[in-house]
Amino acid sequence: MANYDVIIIGAGPGGYVCAIRCAQLGLKTACVEGRETLGGTCLNVGCIPSKALLHASHMLHEAEHNFAAMGLKGKAPSVDWPQMLAYKDETIGTNTKGIEFLFKKNKVDWIKGWASIPAAGKVKVGEEVHEAKAIIIASGSEPASLPGVEVDEKTVVTSTGALALAKVPKSMVVIGAGVIGLELGSVYARLGAEVTVVEYLDAITPGMDGEVQKTFQRILKKQGLNFVMGAAVQKTEVNRGKAKVTYKLKKDDSEHVLEAETVLVATGRKPYTQGLGLDALGIEMTKRGQIAVGKDWQTSVKGIYAIGDVIEGPMLAHKAEDEGMAVAEQVAGKHGHVNYGVIPGVIYTTPEVATVGATEDSLKAAGVAYKVGKFSFMGNARAKAVFQGEGFVKLLADKETDRVLGCHIIGPGAGDLIHEICVAMEFGASAEDVALTCHAHPTFSEAVREAALACGDGPIHS
Repeated sequence: MANYDVIIIGAGPGGYVCAIRCAQLGLKTACVEGRETLGGTCLNVGCIPSKALLHASHMLHEAEHNFAAMGLKGKAPSVDWPQMLAYKDETIGTNTKGIEFLFKKNKVDWIKGWASIPAAGKVKVGEEVHEAKAIIIASGSEPASLPGVEVDEKTVVTSTGALALAKVPKSMVVIGAGVIGLELGSVYARLGAEVTVVEYLDAITPGMDGEVQKTFQRILKKQGLNFVMGAAVQKTEVNRGKAKVTYKLKKDDSEHVLEAETVLVATGRKPYTQGLGLDALGIEMTKRGQIAVGKDWQTSVKGIYAIGDVIEGPMLAHKAEDEGMAVAEQVAGKHGHVNYGVIPGVIYTTPEVATVGATEDSLKAAGVAYKVGKFSFMGNARAKAVFQGEGFVKLLADKETDRVLGCHIIGPGAGDLIHEICVAMEFGASAEDVALTCHAHPTFSEAVREAALACGDGPIHS
């Protein structure tokens, strides 16, 4: 048994960042993690491995479709799937080992095992009970499924199984047109699978800007993804390694069946709090199974905090990291803060999609008068030079004050470009501030400046 100032449960992006920040603030810190490696879902079976496969499959796409146009002649490479998986695993390994190094550097103790909280101030791992002045729950989330859909991680898989398939399937049905489904669907489409996405709603990427949704779906269709919209999945059946997906169309209640070698269930994620003993502690939960917290991220039990996917808000690694740093400040007697109005979201397909702040629909619903500045990447020289002229930057600003309220980008490097607007919003900048800032030429970022100019007298290059 050991005594700590703080024990964090979970070593995903929220937990490990929180642990390091706590240690930096002079707190005696431990982090409990039951996996063999640190980094949680994100580094092991989520964000990082999926980006490795997205990158590899994009390189294949470039070789097959764009190399010849650039004067790079020769036979397109073939896919060595085991080697691609090995590259993905090596990427995971270097990152998870990096966190182990950071724990040692900052003197954070890694308590290996699965935790429960028998009482406030106590964390049990195996047969040992450790004491802490503060406990922070950062246990993350797990894939959610649907009634009638049984996951076996071989034929019917979640994102975890989709990152380690035995072979590239000839056909794949993706249930859910959210971030995970579209990213992994695009990977396998580039690798040669016939991919059909089945979505309950009438638009992909729920909650995103409507214009982005339509443009994005059109581009993905051109890349070979098929879409069945407004469809409610009833069940999946597996027979001799093949799957059948039965769905009903909402418009006429007609029933249809799709057959595929692999089914990817990408219907979102749910908080993972199994085995923590929250009921016995009397910790208040929301109706959606999340841990309820106050403004200081403290639960209904004093001294126990929660961050990341187990509480309300977008299930994003960087949101969890921000909360991890903020709650560490709070526990250390300082002031922690997260600006929930400036949390970007990114889809790492090609083109990338990025968004931050308000959408037009949310501004209309709130009765806020706004103006739109839009610029197409077809007017950006750098984008055209790399065959990525599709897409646009859309900037939303207050009609009266010109203050930036949100931004939506579909195009090359969108996930990096969005952060210029994040910084602008943190400083309360106007669209004119962005428009008057010198941007290097030729860069993709010039499209952001042009969109800001479009909020005023108009862009230069369109």
